[in-house]
Amino acid sequence: MLKKRPIGLLAIVFYKAFVASLLAVTSIALLLATRNYDALANFADAYTLEGKTKLIDWILDEILNLNPRTLRFSGIGAGIYALLTAIEAVGLWYEKRWAHVLVLFLVGISIPPEVYELIHGITWIKVVVFIINIIVFWYLLSHFPKHKPS
Repeated sequence: MLKKRPIGLLAIVFYKAFVASLLAVTSIALLLATRNYDALANFADAYTLEGKTKLIDWILDEILNLNPRTLRFSGIGAGIYALLTAIEAVGLWYEKRWAHVLVLFLVGISIPPEVYELIHGITWIKVVVFIINIIVFWYLLSHFPKHKPS
């Protein structure tokens, strides 16, 4: 029989799983861009798509302005962070104390840089991520699992 989990915990688990998925896709895209760097550069010079060129130009410029080594490093970093985030989600799903500690630590250390970013320029995505991280931190802190004696 499945154990009933609190709705707040489920929301955090699904949020972490979603973030892990996005990071994994980003990692794969960056590593593929590294592998196909020359083909991307040729495509950027040769493509013609009406109406969508500004977005595609911007994406290709951003990728091509990075050297392959930076792309590789970023892809590996995103992959490692995706794995860590997936581990957090699984640990929280099974309501493991170590997962609560890990998420509290990682969310807690991300809050000061997020405040710094908000001070230097507010965007809706920065505000949303900041608010979600504050809510996650507060929820996990206020619902920290009690130590069960063996």
